[in-house]
Amino acid sequence: MSIIVYTENWDGKFKKLSFELSSYAAKLAEMLNEETIAISIGRVEAEELKKLASYGIKKIITVTDDRLQTFDSRTYTKVISDICAKESAQVIIMANNNSGKSLAPRLSVRLKAAICSAAHELPESISPFVIRKRVFSGGALARTELKTDIKLITLTQNSFDLCESPVDVVIEAFTPEPEGASPAITIKEQEKQTGKVLLADAEIVISGGRGMKTPDNWGPLEELAELLDGATACSRPVSDEGWRPHEEHTGQTGKIIAPNVYFAIGISGATQHLAGISSSKYIVAINNDKDAPIFEAAQYGIVGDAAKILPQLVEAVKESKAS
Repeated sequence: MSIIVYTENWDGKFKKLSFELSSYAAKLAEMLNEETIAISIGRVEAEELKKLASYGIKKIITVTDDRLQTFDSRTYTKVISDICAKESAQVIIMANNNSGKSLAPRLSVRLKAAICSAAHELPESISPFVIRKRVFSGGALARTELKTDIKLITLTQNSFDLCESPVDVVIEAFTPEPEGASPAITIKEQEKQTGKVLLADAEIVISGGRGMKTPDNWGPLEELAELLDGATACSRPVSDEGWRPHEEHTGQTGKIIAPNVYFAIGISGATQHLAGISSSKYIVAINNDKDAPIFEAAQYGIVGDAAKILPQLVEAVKESKAS
């Protein structure tokens, strides 16, 4: 039996997310007294693969078939499920991101595995296997019991601290069956964003709402994001008005994110918006309405005009970085 974690790479490099998943898998393996195995699909150098061993991964199964260079949930599901069967997987762990959300349901059906989606902590008990997770847009906690022999967990990003526990690692190649490695999707053109922190990867997010009053007031917000090595985001009304690009929209109908710190500036805190950011470790709210719902969700709040407070905050960060 084994604990298997699906780790993603970007152009042959692992990001913090993969190490976070590995840390979670290693801690769960200690609870179950099982072996940790990571699956890596794509061409990743051995030295990069060995970084996973720093977080408790004892075995890495790498798949480098050229036909799998393009992500396709159908073919990836076949490959991952074949490896899980070969390694007698007891628990499968993957990220609760776009790829994880597309793979998990397919794997659940193929492996007859119960799912706990968007988990943010280790199981509170092993027998029965129970995990707590946030529900109702983060307003409550539910206890989810997984009763199947094989269990599947998708982990919320930035919800589990990195835990370094270096171990010796074995790297093993896996060759998928020919009929299971032919993607049904062909990508004809691809554009990648460069020179900017991606919203899904950012540990600090600076987000603005209609309280910013006009798109011309976004300068200090962007400057603060740059100073903090963070990403910019916005509420849905802002993207609908065309003030900011739609890819920055966070909320129930936008991107679901879980940064370490989320600055909600001029955002009232409607339920739909909170659904997308409730997993943030810390929420800092700036709003001139002391009764705005965002203050109920925030750990820190400032009541006042964002147009006056933001420049002062920017200067304070500059002074702190200069000292």
